[in-house]
Amino acid sequence: MDFDVVIVGAGPAGLSAACKLAQLNQDNQLNLTICVIEKGAEVGAHILSGAVFEPRALDELFPDWQQQPPAMTPVDQEQFLMLTTEHNHIRMPHLLIPNPLKSNPSQYVISLGKLCQWLADQAESLGVEIFPGFSAKSICFNDNQRVRGVITSDMGLDKNGRPKNGFQAGIELRAKYTLFAEGARGHLGKELIAKYQLDEGKQPQHYALGIKELWQLPEDDPRHKPGLVIHGFGWPLSESDSNGGCFLYHLDKGQIAVGLITDLNYSNPYLSPFDEFQRLKHHPAFAKHLLGAERIGYGARALAKGGLFSLPKQQFPGGLLIGCDAGTLNSAKIKGSHTAMKSGIIAAEAVFAELQSERSADVADYQSRFEASWLYDELHQSRNFTGAIHNYGSVLGGVVSTLEHNIWPSLTSKPVPWNIRDELTDHACLNKIKNSDPIHYPKADKRLSFDKPSSLFLSGTQHEEDQPNHLLIASQHVAIDQHLPLFNEASQRYCPAGVYEVVEKNGSKYLHTNSTNCLHCKTCDIKDPSLNIEWSPPEGGGGPSYQNM
Repeated sequence: MDFDVVIVGAGPAGLSAACKLAQLNQDNQLNLTICVIEKGAEVGAHILSGAVFEPRALDELFPDWQQQPPAMTPVDQEQFLMLTTEHNHIRMPHLLIPNPLKSNPSQYVISLGKLCQWLADQAESLGVEIFPGFSAKSICFNDNQRVRGVITSDMGLDKNGRPKNGFQAGIELRAKYTLFAEGARGHLGKELIAKYQLDEGKQPQHYALGIKELWQLPEDDPRHKPGLVIHGFGWPLSESDSNGGCFLYHLDKGQIAVGLITDLNYSNPYLSPFDEFQRLKHHPAFAKHLLGAERIGYGARALAKGGLFSLPKQQFPGGLLIGCDAGTLNSAKIKGSHTAMKSGIIAAEAVFAELQSERSADVADYQSRFEASWLYDELHQSRNFTGAIHNYGSVLGGVVSTLEHNIWPSLTSKPVPWNIRDELTDHACLNKIKNSDPIHYPKADKRLSFDKPSSLFLSGTQHEEDQPNHLLIASQHVAIDQHLPLFNEASQRYCPAGVYEVVEKNGSKYLHTNSTNCLHCKTCDIKDPSLNIEWSPPEGGGGPSYQNM
């Protein structure tokens, strides 16, 4: 199938690019064909974020969006907590909080999945074709190594790769330009970065794992305060010298979003982000909001937080890498939706300029537009945040960020003259078990804390049982003979869905994958100490089915 533009991924970046392209198409009457494919069974099914949303890019894309807005709750009150122990916390004064972290009434608590559904409706009304349930398996290149489209996954293969009844071969989607908007650690984005050396001279990308739950209070519960935003740091991650943060947001209709973000540069192989999150909910500052409520949703997703120093070159022959597939999240704000949307808008303008000119240029000029945009300014201003936290810890790193964002601008209009980088990849950070303190996690009480199987059930995750395994272990020898004695095979703990377990059969051990449990969070692809596990897309439509996440 031939299109002018194919977009891989119906997240905020991909859908914003589609909408902007369609608007430019209508304004200039070029009759472009635009296609978006999405691996989730429906738009939003694989979308997960906190999320406090800054509507700056939405204002640009649809200036009148508030006439028929997506579901969102204005921020009404904000608290910053330093959790000092499992029982105590300090409420931080606003003067000590880096300015980018602060929300305001012009920001909103949202379900990012619902926002993407709203954007998809706008895109379709503008003539964009959206195909959910189709994952892009591979990239098409021409003889000159220019991207010319993608091929979707075969559907109806058994676990040995043989066609079953109802088999459907993948479809080649050809395009003049292909935009890759797969989200953090996209498997095609990873291939493109390596092929075109887009990260040459860049700091390694850094990631965190975000785990989120949705809870339901009775709407008349006096504890419910729509628009209340709580951000925190410290315990429980501080006990293992790990970094990250936590959040609790009050949405409308009695719903509460709560989550923990664990930086994936942690060093203790005994650490389990899932169990750290279960501990967090027992802290009095969080438990008072959740006790008596019903847990109705669970999910997890890795996020790219390296910032400007880790941002690869985003343009290459025949395509662009946009949004979190490149890593446009502003970690100093803990926000990436508005930056992903702006990235998509810039990409649409760059591609449209080439299509309109009929120059047939190999590379659409994204870079010059990016460097002239507020997106670049924002990422440049916050470029040191991740490096400061990784090098100095949450407290001292936060002090550095406060200096850069609150104090320095009052002294001079010039940017800070220093750069703080972290050149160590996340997967290389694990210590050996002999040098690490074991972590003993309490048993779930089924009131505030839960186990992985019951959590996974709430994610709605489903995969066809008899299909090829999409989690590829390169070497069982590496997993069992190296990672097991050195790290007690850490995949058993860093995976938030219980996918990996060491089992014994006929006297031999091997690393088993419960691939049908996979939440598509990509943590295994990031944190395995030898990069021994590779995530690839399963048959289209498989995976979580997030509702209001």
